Amino acid sequence: QVQLVESGGGLVQAGGSLRLSCVATERAFGIDIIGWFRHAPGKEREYVGTINWDNGFTTYLHSVRGRFTLSKDNANNTVYLQMNSLKPEDTAVYYCAAGVSTGRRWDSTGSYKYWGQGTQVTVAS
Repeated sequence: QVQLVESGGGLVQAGGSLRLSCVATERAFGIDIIGWFRHAPGKEREYVGTINWDNGFTTYLHSVRGRFTLSKDNANNTVYLQMNSLKPEDTAVYYCAAGVSTGRRWDSTGSYKYWGQGTQVTVAS
């Protein structure tokens, strides 16, 4: 059973930065993507981005492209989400999730098998 643990959330002023971490307890067989989603009060869970464990390929939600950057540390089973130029509308609980890339839409929650507990990001205006 893969466990994912997010950290790095907090309160930041608009324009500031945060770096979220997602640590996986293991690399389960077949699991090759880590995705990030966010959930703001009163809204549906929203896709943020995905990184492929093996080749580092990334995809992003259009509204965060150029501000958010995904990276990975394979030796430590860790994925990072660097968030710059944060906006109040980025406020949400951020979740990382592990899934399988082949034949699946990376922006769909159904493509991910394991989920972390979430970390709160609050951006003050």
